[in-house]
Parts: sequence; structure tokens; C-alpha cells
Amino acid sequence: MKKPFELYLLWFWLAFLGLNGIIGGSLLMAKPDGSLLGMNLSWLENTPFPNFRFPGLCLFLLNGALPIVALWGLIWQKKVQTFQFLNILKDKHWSWTFTLYSGIVTITWIIVQQLISNYFVLQPIITAIGLVNLTLALLPRVQKRYTTSSE
Repeated sequence: MKKPFELYLLWFWLAFLGLNGIIGGSLLMAKPDGSLLGMNLSWLENTPFPNFRFPGLCLFLLNGALPIVALWGLIWQKKVQTFQFLNILKDKHWSWTFTLYSGIVTITWIIVQQLISNYFVLQPIITAIGLVNLTLALLPRVQKRYTTSSE
């Protein structure tokens, strides 16, 4: 089956989101004062976090590793029992469901970030990428590609 053009867009945006999450999370964990990203600890004043180490770890895992794992699965469509166990939509390949998880996590991440910290220029951009990823994944031609009957 020929790959729909929308699938390439989805792959691109998952890679973009994942690489940004891995890089940003790594930089926050390396220097928890946020200085490597030009961030200020005062941004965390009304949060439960004394520094950016834990938010950096969450960023790395949830907005970095998750979209990269989803991307890997979308491209290679390997069966991975652990990932399939976490798949709530059993008629879809786990990677497609992980793509939905990634979009939901991304949007939730930004909403929580906006509630507990100062506005940051990338927030609406990252929210838009999360929405684009959800929209692309939910397109019928993309869904059809990842619909399974045996998983």
C-alpha cells in the first residue's frame, strides 16, 4: 500500500517534537538552573519544583522519547509486546496509539506549563504541533495504514 503524503508530515512533526524534547530535557537536566536554555529559576516560583531537573526529565521522556518511539514504530511497524500491552486501541498498531498519546501529552504539558509558569514563546508552537500530530494521525488514510486484525 502506498504511503499517504500526510504520513510523511506526521513522521516529520514527530521527529521535530521528539528531538526538541530530548535536547531541551537533556539541557535542563544537565544544568537544572535553566541557564543553558536562557531560562530563569524565578519562572518556577509558583511551582512545586526547586529547579528544572524534574521538569527536564519529564520533558525528555514524555515529549522526547515518546514521540521518537512512536515514530520508530510508525516507520518499522514492529510488534513489541510491552508497547502493545500499553495500547488501549487493540485494532490499531501500538505506534499509532502512541502517536495519539504523544499529541495528548504534548497539549497537556503546555496547558499545565501555562498554568504554573510564565508564558514562553514556544508554547503556542508546541501546542500547534501536538494538534497537528493528532489531526494527521486521525486522518482516515493514516488510520487505515495502522489498522490491524491480528495484534
